[in-house]
Amino acid sequence: MIVLVLPDLSVEDHLLTRARQGEQDAILRIYESYFSPIYQYIRLRVGDASLAEDIASDVFVKMVVAFKSHNAPRQSLRGWLFKVARNEINVHYGKVKKFPTTTLEDWVPASDEDAEARFLRSLSTERARNALGMLAADQQEVLILRFGQALDLQATADIMGKSVSAIKSLQFRAVNTLRGILGEGLDNG
Repeated sequence: MIVLVLPDLSVEDHLLTRARQGEQDAILRIYESYFSPIYQYIRLRVGDASLAEDIASDVFVKMVVAFKSHNAPRQSLRGWLFKVARNEINVHYGKVKKFPTTTLEDWVPASDEDAEARFLRSLSTERARNALGMLAADQQEVLILRFGQALDLQATADIMGKSVSAIKSLQFRAVNTLRGILGEGLDNG
């Protein structure tokens, strides 16, 4: 499972302020702190490691250009970076691209249990992966951002270009749809 450690918001705000003032060290620290989470988010969407690296690099080139031209974000650096990443993915694939099933396995946790328990868990993990793959692209994305990336409602709303209430509804529908899909599997299996 992908575990991301994003900087504390107060640290992020301090870095953003310093970067907006042109401090190269702050820009480097932003890159070091955020490249991995941005790359992982993109990797989940595109399914190709080298393409994900290229797109993540483009995100940080845009960040450097934004800081140099004084068009950098004034608040929520995290939201700004994920939004630029999302836009870059949309440039490559369009807005309705679903998460590739092969990369969804990175989002579903692994286990250290014995072989029999791992086998039983793999059945339910495979069901969960398949169920996630059946969701609409925006439902997949809201679940990845909210639970996979541990972003709050406001950051998720900013990234997806929706209101907080729309994100709540989308998340609610995604979770209910997953429940329905997984529930049907229990009835049929």
